Amino acid sequence: MLSRIPLTIISFLLYNAGIAGLFGGADPWPKQLFDVSMISGGVWSMTLADLMVVIALVFLFAEILKSTSTSTASIVDHMLSLVVFVLFLVEFLLVRGAATSLFFVLMVIALVDVMAGFTVSLRTASRDVNFG
Repeated sequence: MLSRIPLTIISFLLYNAGIAGLFGGADPWPKQLFDVSMISGGVWSMTLADLMVVIALVFLFAEILKSTSTSTASIVDHMLSLVVFVLFLVEFLLVRGAATSLFFVLMVIALVDVMAGFTVSLRTASRDVNFG
């Protein structure tokens, strides 16, 4: 049952926990987590927003792997992914704290999850159909 829950909901919930102040402050996303001095002399820094995008991309990869299954339960998984995208879209349009570039990128990741899931399912279903 838990394997059918779209993983992109985790990034949605984490973002909302952040704007609710659970990570320290009203806008924790620009907070620098660490920096690394590179051999070139440049300094690479990781913010909480960068980490959030990386986590969401890992979840997207897992969701695309899940979409390759051809069971009947995969349709429910795709529909739940669509619900998560709609939640992202509604919150982006209606909640002031969600009007950020980070939230927009997370919403696009959820959209790619929906499109990839349906596309992969349609491609695998078309291979299973024999004409003639």
